[in-house]
Amino acid sequence: MKHPDMNSPTNPRAASTPTGAPVSAAPTLAPNAAPTLAPSAAPANGASGGTGGPAQSGSHALSHTHGGARRTHAGAGAIPESPSLLASEAAAAAGQDQLQTHAQAQAHALIALPALAPSGAGAVGHELVDLPGASRRLNRDLSWLAFNARVLHQAFDERLPALERAKFLAIFTGNLDEFVMKRVGFWLAARDAAIDPDRGEGLNPTEMLRVIRRTFEQLEEQQTDCFERSVRPALSKAGVELLNYTDLTQPERDRLARWFRGNVFPVVTPLVVDEGHKFPFISNLSASLAVLLSDPKEPEPIFARIKVPPGMPQWVRVPSDSGEADLGRGRFVQLWEVLAANLDDVVPGCGIVEVAPFRVTRAAETPEDDRDELSTDNLLQEVELQLRRRRFARVVRLEVPRRASQRLVRQLTQMLGLSPDDVDPLTGLADYRSLMEFTELPRPDLKQKSWQPVTPVRLRDRSRSIFEEIRRGDILVHHPYESFSASAERFIAEAAADPAVLAIKQTIYRTNRQSPFVSHLIKAAEAGKQVAALVELRARFDESRNVRLAQLLEKAGVHVAYGVVGLKTHCKAALVVRKEEGTLRTYAHLGTGNYNPSTAGLYTDLGLFTCEPAIASDVSHLFNMLTGRSLRDRYEKLLVAPRTMKPAFIKLIQREATIAREHAAGRAPVGGRLVAKMNALEDRQVMEALYAASAAGVQIDLIVRGFCCLRPGVPGLSENIRVTSIVGRFLEHSRVFYFGGGQADPLAGDWYIGSADWMSRNLDGRVEAACPVQHPAARATLLRIFQIMSEDRRNAWRLGPDGRYVQLAPSSGAAPDTPETLGTFQTLMNEAATNGAHRAHR
Repeated sequence: MKHPDMNSPTNPRAASTPTGAPVSAAPTLAPNAAPTLAPSAAPANGASGGTGGPAQSGSHALSHTHGGARRTHAGAGAIPESPSLLASEAAAAAGQDQLQTHAQAQAHALIALPALAPSGAGAVGHELVDLPGASRRLNRDLSWLAFNARVLHQAFDERLPALERAKFLAIFTGNLDEFVMKRVGFWLAARDAAIDPDRGEGLNPTEMLRVIRRTFEQLEEQQTDCFERSVRPALSKAGVELLNYTDLTQPERDRLARWFRGNVFPVVTPLVVDEGHKFPFISNLSASLAVLLSDPKEPEPIFARIKVPPGMPQWVRVPSDSGEADLGRGRFVQLWEVLAANLDDVVPGCGIVEVAPFRVTRAAETPEDDRDELSTDNLLQEVELQLRRRRFARVVRLEVPRRASQRLVRQLTQMLGLSPDDVDPLTGLADYRSLMEFTELPRPDLKQKSWQPVTPVRLRDRSRSIFEEIRRGDILVHHPYESFSASAERFIAEAAADPAVLAIKQTIYRTNRQSPFVSHLIKAAEAGKQVAALVELRARFDESRNVRLAQLLEKAGVHVAYGVVGLKTHCKAALVVRKEEGTLRTYAHLGTGNYNPSTAGLYTDLGLFTCEPAIASDVSHLFNMLTGRSLRDRYEKLLVAPRTMKPAFIKLIQREATIAREHAAGRAPVGGRLVAKMNALEDRQVMEALYAASAAGVQIDLIVRGFCCLRPGVPGLSENIRVTSIVGRFLEHSRVFYFGGGQADPLAGDWYIGSADWMSRNLDGRVEAACPVQHPAARATLLRIFQIMSEDRRNAWRLGPDGRYVQLAPSSGAAPDTPETLGTFQTLMNEAATNGAHRAHR
């Protein structure tokens, strides 16, 4: 979705049945004995913003169960008590062998996914069980790989059109590349430095490397199986033939040879390695050919590296005998194979002993990098230096075909300074990312129906300025269902052109090259407005783009700041100060995603527009902190990391635990209730607070798209916690938090949207912001999102206590037009298109 977050994102179907789906017919996000997000009383007009009064109390069924007795039920969505898991937990403290066995078992769970059997759930008022530290948490890296496996599962889903499935094969490879760059590099550095990042509570670096390598290699094997047995045949049947060079006829090879000489040969550079030529630099993730050449004058084959030209398509359309082409169909072969077949033109006079494609992955993270800390007098220069260092960072993986000879592989590993463990043997395509090229084919029948975001109802009347509309009441927008350009972009564009606007401030974490925000900020600065931009230079993999962006803004007169020393700025905020009738009014936009028009069409995110004085004042203080030197400790409405957010969230969790105990004792009408949606969950203090709340009887639903280190469904620890992951068409990226506060009506509880996941790096090492959502209509929109996700049996996966994810499935009698069958993404698109949950409340 990561790419930054690009589709950056449980598991594939069991290897024995790659096109079948595990079935778990759980009817709701929570088991029957737990509070449910019921659809029947959903708000008819759960819209964004507006000035109308509060919705009817009790008309929204984020309900709370009454009574405190332990209940059991036979619902298939329950999380079972796993004897094998409990046995491993009981033995975990005995030594490292048990820990390694448990991690390996979790890794196995990523590959094969038997459905979990139903059992009891829902206990309140017991003492929190004391388990060893490692047994209280799932392994972060294996959980991350489990998310990658859920992305890969989309390629197995034959309900999707063929090109959509090919796209998910490409996304999986991109995600896995990021994982290897970050986490394999991290663990190698930890091993070499004799550092134990888990402080003795998990596997040591050598063991961790062994487990994760074997896990992602098995996932790659499943990826190849999916491509060869399902996706490639489906595309071929539709007239898009992805061929091996050996499949071509001789006339086709001759035509490709002529094309090669005119279009590829001039840019190919063979680099021989011998006494006079050192081994060339290999850039990260670039495609290359390793060639062994024979020379009568040399006793041993000579090694040569040829870089596959990166500036052209990696799949070549085979020219037809007529020269005409159907742009939506055709026969295609990989560019590296065309190059390999025509090496006689590249190295004439030499014999070709062996040719193999290969790719190297370089590290992007060390244990120090993981803290996101960088303190220097000149941050811009330091980031530029780090970029140069990363380009030459150590190689952590060599991908080469399994059929390559031992001699060739040995020569590559020696030249790259690798061990045999660093070799990732390929059985399929050299780089599945190249399949993205086919998404540009004009074949709508092989793709999902395109989606055009709708303009938010409140913003459709262009005769009123966006500021006038915000004054009428807060506006909550939901991307990509609602248009990013008609809301967030319009906010900054109008501010830049409005003569009444005196100042604009905005954070920039990730954006694209042609960002309209940049041009609007420059326009505003040139018009004499005070413009400040916080550009986060350390946004991973976007550093180079952000350095250039910062320099461009500074040249235009924008006040550019790089954030707080020692912290990465990750909050998403914009502020506009406008002079109105002799006074100043501040408008703010706070979001869960970046100011990036490209990803706004791919990621689901939320944004709140408000001029509520307390929130606007907090945002002003936030920007003063970002451009100044001090960290403010008190905010009236915002939760701001690293000072106030984590303590506030833990206090809210503890409040729900108190409410649950009061309810169990008969002193409170409803119990504790908590629903949180995020990308990842890892912070130990937050997890311990959630475990304690579960033990007190709080009913907790966590919607965690990516990795989750919390272990749900463990008796005595977390049986009142359910974890669901939603994976599908868009990358779930929004962070939403609900705390019941002892209120029967969920709209009367506490609602927040924010930029931070519940990870230590977000809560302790970054500047983040979470904003309360106060308007009843905006809360109704968030409630509706939760309700749809609770019903989803199309895109939803349930996490079990042993680390396994099981995909939920619709019940046999499910109606075809419900969230249960359609899933989250299609339901929200349908409702946006008909103004269902997004109709304005006035």
